[in-house]
Amino acid sequence: MRTLIVYESMYGNTHAVAEAIARGICAAGDVTTIPVSQAPQQDVSSYDLLIVGGPTHVHGMSRESTRRGAVEAAEKPESNLALEPDAASAGLREWLDGLTVDEGNAAAFDTRIDKPALITGRASKGISKKLRHLGFELVADPESFLVDTNTQLVDGEEARAQHWGQMLAKQSPAHT
Repeated sequence: MRTLIVYESMYGNTHAVAEAIARGICAAGDVTTIPVSQAPQQDVSSYDLLIVGGPTHVHGMSRESTRRGAVEAAEKPESNLALEPDAASAGLREWLDGLTVDEGNAAAFDTRIDKPALITGRASKGISKKLRHLGFELVADPESFLVDTNTQLVDGEEARAQHWGQMLAKQSPAHT
């Protein structure tokens, strides 16, 4: 099974989750994990499973304005936040809007603050909606991985992401 994981990450949390998912799914075959800034060069139709994830910003997927806000927050003198190298580039929303695939298997995940989803929103819901609209069949419900109010992954979330990757490998119709 060939899997492509495309992620958007501002401060490294979604990147860490994507890598953990890859560790979980790698026993099922080849896995490629790339930031969304490198995704336009990828032909997603050649993969058996596409996994897409990003941070939750203002109840959903990031926008240019929310990414700019994340960069500004990290640049404040009192900030302890470290930006991912491509944090200011185009995000998942723009990438998904440009995809021209009409079928395939997919899954969606996000990172969000550890509060009720009703309060925080979930980027994975918007990602999964766009994937379905493109013609993908979702092999799992959208999944959220939690960060604390200091934007650090909550203890145990990387292990949970790895387990989710293992589950995706078993549930994917392309699993051999």
